[in-house]
Amino acid sequence: MVKVCQSTIIDAPIDEVWRVLRDFNGHDRWHPAIASSAIENGEPVDAIGSVRRFRLADGGELREQLLSLSDTDFRLTYCLLEAPLPLMGYVASIRLKPVTDGNRTFWEWRSEFQPPANRREELTRLVTEDIYRAGFAAIRKLLSAGQARTPVAARPIATPIETRPASRPLEPISATGSDHTRAIVVARHGGPEVMEFREIGLPEPGYGELRIRHTIIGVNFIDVYCRTGYFDLLTPPGVPGMEAAGVIEAIGPGVSGFRVGERVGYACPPVGAYSERRNMSPELLVRLPDDISDETAAGALLKGVAASFLLHDVHAVRPGSTVLVHAAAGGIGQILVQWARHLGATVIATVSSDDKARLAERLGAHHVVVYSREIFADAVMEITGGRGADVVYDAVGSDTFAGSLAALGVRGHLVSFGQASGPVGNWDIGRFSSKSITVSRPNYGHYTDTPDKLALQMNRFFTALRQGVVRIDAPRRYPLAQAADAHRDLESRRSTGSLVLVA
Repeated sequence: MVKVCQSTIIDAPIDEVWRVLRDFNGHDRWHPAIASSAIENGEPVDAIGSVRRFRLADGGELREQLLSLSDTDFRLTYCLLEAPLPLMGYVASIRLKPVTDGNRTFWEWRSEFQPPANRREELTRLVTEDIYRAGFAAIRKLLSAGQARTPVAARPIATPIETRPASRPLEPISATGSDHTRAIVVARHGGPEVMEFREIGLPEPGYGELRIRHTIIGVNFIDVYCRTGYFDLLTPPGVPGMEAAGVIEAIGPGVSGFRVGERVGYACPPVGAYSERRNMSPELLVRLPDDISDETAAGALLKGVAASFLLHDVHAVRPGSTVLVHAAAGGIGQILVQWARHLGATVIATVSSDDKARLAERLGAHHVVVYSREIFADAVMEITGGRGADVVYDAVGSDTFAGSLAALGVRGHLVSFGQASGPVGNWDIGRFSSKSITVSRPNYGHYTDTPDKLALQMNRFFTALRQGVVRIDAPRRYPLAQAADAHRDLESRRSTGSLVLVA
């Protein structure tokens, strides 16, 4: 992997430089290599996910996608989708910082990509000189001549995965015989009874889309939140689901790097996984290696990715730390118990029954607390000799939040990543100072919303599987038509491990 980093000082205020660079469709007006550029599908120039198609002065055509943009940090990231040059995996970022001496701007432009070995020097030189250094000179000339463009109107850049609308309207079944598929449709927000199994229209894959024939579909609590309307990811009538494995069935125009018949999986929005087949953009698809079955992928990708960033990024678990895992017999709880123990932590697990306690012990929990028999916060303090836990992983919510705070030690960290029992309510954060407690509410999308971020978490999880750090039991299977039964079992906490739907 080649990593290129270039920087310069622009003799202009940071706001002036940023006004030019944040326009994702404006590079043809300043970079000498760009002849023309247009945003596909009429998207705003600063919309995350927007794609610019542009022509070089020598006639070559490229497509790049905006991955992130922050007006606060003066930073944007983008990736290359298509190009006449073999810059595989090209991801670049632009970052500005103010230079107080003279009201100037520090500009850093960096990227990484994988070139063929025999063209490594050539392509590195092209990126460094013909793109970055030429761009620096062009912006310097533009601003010194007073030609900076009027700023693009500001708009919200991105909202969290939990509140960002991500479903698309259902396609009608055409009377002319266009394709269709069977799917679970949430007719209105509510309980499991609002889910209907019926046929919906399925158009040909559009530009930048491919079609997946699902084999196994994951069932997760985020699907419950979408069904009830707690997360605004699904607008009824719509198809829920964010995790599945299957086979590529058809490829639309503008998609490269995939082939029909290839096994893939995903654990990301937009919703729509509860269907036999679907069309979607390929940016966050994962190619499934031969040693990862469809059942394992669909039953554990989302949970494994979440466990990866919970244990390594949200709170880096260290040897000798004490970790409390709630709902340890659940799908993500099982992974957290095994992985935290491997990282050298003392693991305390909470469960709701003796059968689940035996499962948690088999998975490697050092201590198991059954909710119905003892107060878990008191048990944690007794186990730790009054020191308390270093971190609590709590996806239960209302029923456990107060006890989780009580179970923490000084400078402890409560990671609240779900609320199966309901919202946690309002809390006076001044009370947390008695132990210098940290409380965080991580958002899945913020750790997985670009190919690079997702690859980091996915590679960690696949490595943990291959090394036997994490073992995934066979998930409980339901026919797709019985998705409502899967939701009832999940919400009632009658299940252990993962639940999947068979398409």
